Amino acid sequence: MTIDRRDMLRGLGAFAGAVTLRGFSSNAPQTTALPRKADFLIDDGYTYLNAAYTHPIPKVSLEAVRRAAEGRASMPPPTSGQSGTPRALFAELINAKPAEIAYVSSTSAGENLVVQALELDRRFDGNVVTDGLHFEGAILHLLELKKRGLDVRVVKPTKDLRIEMADLEKAVDRRTRLVEVSSASMYNGFQHDLKAVCDLAHANGAYVYADIIHSAGAEPFDVRASGVDFAACSSFKWLMGDFGIGFLYVKEDLLDRIRRPVNGYYQAPNLILEPFYPPNLPSGEYTPVAYNLQKTATGFFESGTLTGGPAINVALMTASLNYIKSLGVANIQAHRQPLIKKLQQEVPRLGFTAVTPPNSTGPIVTFAKQNIAQTDIARKLQAGKVNVRLSTHWMRLSPSVYNDLTDVDRFLNVVS
Repeated sequence: MTIDRRDMLRGLGAFAGAVTLRGFSSNAPQTTALPRKADFLIDDGYTYLNAAYTHPIPKVSLEAVRRAAEGRASMPPPTSGQSGTPRALFAELINAKPAEIAYVSSTSAGENLVVQALELDRRFDGNVVTDGLHFEGAILHLLELKKRGLDVRVVKPTKDLRIEMADLEKAVDRRTRLVEVSSASMYNGFQHDLKAVCDLAHANGAYVYADIIHSAGAEPFDVRASGVDFAACSSFKWLMGDFGIGFLYVKEDLLDRIRRPVNGYYQAPNLILEPFYPPNLPSGEYTPVAYNLQKTATGFFESGTLTGGPAINVALMTASLNYIKSLGVANIQAHRQPLIKKLQQEVPRLGFTAVTPPNSTGPIVTFAKQNIAQTDIARKLQAGKVNVRLSTHWMRLSPSVYNDLTDVDRFLNVVS
């Protein structure tokens, strides 16, 4: 039997997923009770409130990685089947079809692919609307295209750091081809009413791309209910994965209307070489391969091994997504809300200004203060072994499933 690279990687991935699930059944939490401090390798005496920057990987996922690495060393025989793959699990998480999900290397890679698929990088005959609370890397990408002639309209946040629908409505018109937003802002957690954004865009013939890196895995998110056409996220934040693998969602019925931005091996599952090599080398016209490109997200947006599902990434993401599924995203969100609420109440008393909307249901809470870097806050946090996101003029906290009110109190005592 001849096995090609795709079959080998699929087999290794299935093997990794299988050992993941075997390990998961014995090591994963058997209850939805939170917090889950024992599920992570966070040192005693260390308080980590920075999951929105990089989420720790659960122990069960680390064990899955170890087993997958051993599988790579021993090269197990290939197996078939797609149930329980990261693609299928992520699709379930956001209420999509597996065929609507492509593996990408990062959120930025997903956003770039969408822009290319809509030919916004080569046809400057319309406009793109975004806002000042969208992911800074995506704004940079669009502003570079603006230098080449694309009409990019950036809606300015209000003084209290919100994006008003009325301001979006002024920016969107019949020449708008894409509206780009973040479902939850990486800065302050501001959440768009995505359904309203999509209704506005679609009424004008435009598509909507959402960066969902601070929604997927952190709170219930439904691509059908929101109406978004495209969405992308990396896995190293609330999906509890690692750098180098993420997901791109593309609404299935759009595949007939967009350009395939990349071409590669994983887009053609029936790619064959054998008929065109000795002893079957033709005497006449020569074409070395036969193939058909599949009409799925994979068939449009995946091209090589990096996004084809290497065994270790498959094992890690399978374990982490199953871990999240076992806890329940709604339970994760409900556990986090009292922690966010207490921070919203107490931190302003220390001289900070709350800039996260008080009704936010996301995983981020941010506070502003002029020239924090010139205060002794950073020194206090380091000495107290408390990790938060600290910038020049703002501080962001993002608790997760391993945190509780004791961690919040510890942070408050350290910075007070």
